[in-house]
Amino acid sequence: MRNAPLQERRNRQILADLVRAYIETGEPVSSRAISKRFEETLSSATIRNVMADLEDGGFLYQPHTSAGRVPTAAAYRFFAQEIATQATLSIEDRDWIQREFAAANNRMEITERAGHVLAEVSNGLGIVVSPPLGKTVLEHLRIWLLPDARVVVVLISPRGATRDKVLRPPRVFTQLELDATAEFLNRSYSGWTLESIRADLLVKLATESERYEGLLRGALVLCDPVVLGEETTSQLHVEGTAQIVGAPEFSNQAQLRELLSAIEEKHRLVTVLNACIDAPEPVLVQIGVKEISQAGDNLALISAAYTRVDGVQGSLGVLGPTRMHYERAINAVAYVARIFSETLSKIS
Repeated sequence: MRNAPLQERRNRQILADLVRAYIETGEPVSSRAISKRFEETLSSATIRNVMADLEDGGFLYQPHTSAGRVPTAAAYRFFAQEIATQATLSIEDRDWIQREFAAANNRMEITERAGHVLAEVSNGLGIVVSPPLGKTVLEHLRIWLLPDARVVVVLISPRGATRDKVLRPPRVFTQLELDATAEFLNRSYSGWTLESIRADLLVKLATESERYEGLLRGALVLCDPVVLGEETTSQLHVEGTAQIVGAPEFSNQAQLRELLSAIEEKHRLVTVLNACIDAPEPVLVQIGVKEISQAGDNLALISAAYTRVDGVQGSLGVLGPTRMHYERAINAVAYVARIFSETLSKIS
């Protein structure tokens, strides 16, 4: 059931106009300022009464007795969910995003362009999370021994996507051992993810070690995330940290230091961004992100999933102050997720 102050269309429009005005100016919004924006002719007294009802409902607050009103997290949530999602991407933004991606020639450049675009539209962080190597679906595997005992592993995923890794395993393999291991993995695990393969290998080692011991141990070594060089920090690309530092919402230096520390740690960003992969909404909007830091009350996260050519999903989005241009940011995130997926498929 809709919150009582929002039952009337007039109240919803006044709240939307007030949120827009505050996003534009950063100053408390008066009833007179709303009357100039409102499509109907309403007296300042009527608008003040509506604003008082919205304040009682938890959508506005008054920082000083003589000041106008400022939106709360509930107001931003209303605006993002019911107003901003009805907007469309401007032609200028669409053309700009297309130009940015058209100039990218490889996966790293595509990721950098996506992060740059997302940071620009949010005046905050543009974040791209690549799926971990363990999520890669194996269709076929090839392994070669190099003269210095390093090993080249080529992972071929559905639809022909390939990933290659040069490893230095903790033990020395012969090419015959590598051939036997590749044949075993291809025969037994085509269509499995690497993390599922490793989990099953561990079960087999505990229950069928006599039958498979040599193969299992070799396969486990070559599927080990540490050996494969898989690190969470290398899966995250962040642009726009300087914009967060300059935001007035983070003038509290202790909160700013904690937020920058969370950005540096990165694992918390990965966790909150990847929540969009399982969300029912195509674009997930979160007002207040306490999972990142104590300063998270002043943050908004807008995220969406993208899909690689092999069908594995990653996530991207913007993290910025709650005083954000939601209409632009929500539509830009959705469009970047789509064009990012399309561009990746062309270069994979």
